[in-house]
Amino acid sequence: MQITPSVDALYHSFRIPIAPGLFLDRFVYSFIIFGKNITLIDTGVAGCERQIFDTIQAHGRDPSEIALIILTHAHPDHIGAAMTIQKNTGCIIAAHRSEKPWIEDVELQNRERPVPGFSTLVSGPVRVDRELSDGDIIVLDERTDLTIQVLHTPGHSPGSVSLFMPGEGLLFSGDVIPVPGDLPVYDDALTSATSILKIRKHDGIRVLLSAWDEPRANEEAYLQIEKGLLYLQHIHDAVRACTDTESADLMDITRKTVEFLGLPPQAVNPLLARTFSANLRISEREKLIE
Repeated sequence: MQITPSVDALYHSFRIPIAPGLFLDRFVYSFIIFGKNITLIDTGVAGCERQIFDTIQAHGRDPSEIALIILTHAHPDHIGAAMTIQKNTGCIIAAHRSEKPWIEDVELQNRERPVPGFSTLVSGPVRVDRELSDGDIIVLDERTDLTIQVLHTPGHSPGSVSLFMPGEGLLFSGDVIPVPGDLPVYDDALTSATSILKIRKHDGIRVLLSAWDEPRANEEAYLQIEKGLLYLQHIHDAVRACTDTESADLMDITRKTVEFLGLPPQAVNPLLARTFSANLRISEREKLIE
């Protein structure tokens, strides 16, 4: 999907095994930026390099022109094809320093945050060559003033970053903004809300490019950001409502919260429980944003 003359969005579908013969269908977007060289924002899961390479060739360019991969964070559906692409192109890998341990040691990530089918989703570890910080400016093509501003937007993960292209008005938000009605994933509910507010206050967004939602343009972009913030509060309300003070069983709370939110029963798993535990840690707080 062509977003602007210099940016393509790629839709990658994949499946997560949650029980024998039972799968959770998921998708993720990665993005290709065509400048003097080629930049990728995220890579999808292992195997997505084929779609990325085919798209680049369809533009009359060569995958060997990939000079930089920017990883918005370390989760499998964002780093899965990075090792294969890097081995084929010799490109530089950039990510926030807080994501570096899990990108460079994927087995560490699998132990600390197990995801079903992890080994099928990630081709392997890759070295982070450039550590990103809030406010960094990445020049992609000095001839056309193609630049990216780095926004540190933690919460989904400690080192999650969003990326703003001022010349194009594009905001790549990774997984920072939850999609109403979809499975929420974050490590820190309060920090997530603060990061979404930071994005909402950012001027000049013409197209919001989330990794787990379709592109949203103009007023719809800011509306979707607001919906994400409201959904985050709704989740927090649900967790608080479903927390039995006489029971500290996290999976029981997760099952009740899933039913409260109207999410599918198969969504009850340790990864979602990890998300809800972030709300439990601040359950005494009624509002995420005062």
